[in-house]
Amino acid sequence: MTDPRVQVSEEVADALAERRPVVALESTIISHGLPRPRNRQAAADFEAVLRAAGVVPATIAVLDGVPRVGLDDGGIDRIAGEEMAKASVRDLPVLAARRGSAATTVAATMRLAAVAGVRVFATGGLGGVHRGFVTTFDESADLGALAAFPVAVVCAGVKSVLDIGATLERLETLSVPVVGYRTDEFPSFWLPTSGHRLDWRVDTPEEVAAILAAQDALAEPGATPGLVLANPVPADVAWERTEHDRVLAEAFAAADAAKIRGKAVTPFLLSFIVQASGGRSLEVNLALARNNVAVAAEVATAYATRAA
Repeated sequence: MTDPRVQVSEEVADALAERRPVVALESTIISHGLPRPRNRQAAADFEAVLRAAGVVPATIAVLDGVPRVGLDDGGIDRIAGEEMAKASVRDLPVLAARRGSAATTVAATMRLAAVAGVRVFATGGLGGVHRGFVTTFDESADLGALAAFPVAVVCAGVKSVLDIGATLERLETLSVPVVGYRTDEFPSFWLPTSGHRLDWRVDTPEEVAAILAAQDALAEPGATPGLVLANPVPADVAWERTEHDRVLAEAFAAADAAKIRGKAVTPFLLSFIVQASGGRSLEVNLALARNNVAVAAEVATAYATRAA
């Protein structure tokens, strides 16, 4: 049954009704994470990876006040070409009331995917606890969304500009399962490792699907969290560690010299990193996102097979 809180495309609705695999995709990576016109091609590439695997893509955004799960070409053109706000969960009612348009963050994408009944979501990396949290209290809404919405998020960990250890502690406190996909160590976005070992590892999509099925069986209304499937960037496309460390050190020094504080720090760092790396960080970003989409397709297919 269609949920009146979201507009689900006919293709996505049919796939969900027939228990065929569907994967949610966020729109912020297209509208804010990549330069034009490359962002439009990336959006098409992500969907193409899913379709080639027999999976229905559900790119999510808010257009003219309506949360949409599954965009047609015109909708993707809009998020790639128009100046869009960036919407987290708290922004959704404001956009609805004002008939505004926005790309959805990881948190908002999870919220709308959960309402529509989409169980698997692919993104690049999660938000997390920011460095200096003890004075800024800056923590991504992604963590709260993971605690609240039963959606499995395939990601390459969190960016290394964040406090990875604190992020993992928060996820533990929020009772969010964190599982390494063919790894015993939590990845750090551009790099396949972080120095933080994980409690759980899986090596096949079927193992992930079994965990999701167990979550479903144990579900309590309003109390079932999502799941983080930590999928490292492939070693052959990862950023070279020495260069990564040098550029990050330069970025933090530049932010300190410019007296950047609070919520402005991370956008400043990420912009600096793209420039200082000569675009290398952006290339790694695209490669890991495609890899996450491919793994999400396998997980969604295994999950749909169990449900059939």
